[in-house]
Amino acid sequence: MADTVSPDPAALSYEQARDELIQVVGRLEQGGTTLEESLQLWERGEALAARCEEWLLGARKRLEAARRNAGDGDAPAGGDA
Repeated sequence: MADTVSPDPAALSYEQARDELIQVVGRLEQGGTTLEESLQLWERGEALAARCEEWLLGARKRLEAARRNAGDGDAPAGGDA
């Protein structure tokens, strides 16, 4: 891990961050790394997980906004359902 330059998580798409997070978890589960490497992997995993959460929260907000906007024009004029 220390020999490679990883892109800034903020620059990654959701799919890129998720895929790299899967790889990081796999490496941690395999073991066989030094304590320093494990700590670097853990920190990278935390950053990637935070990036994924940012994407998901953003997607949730966009969906909620779309639902609110779609609901504005769908209500009957008389209030009848």
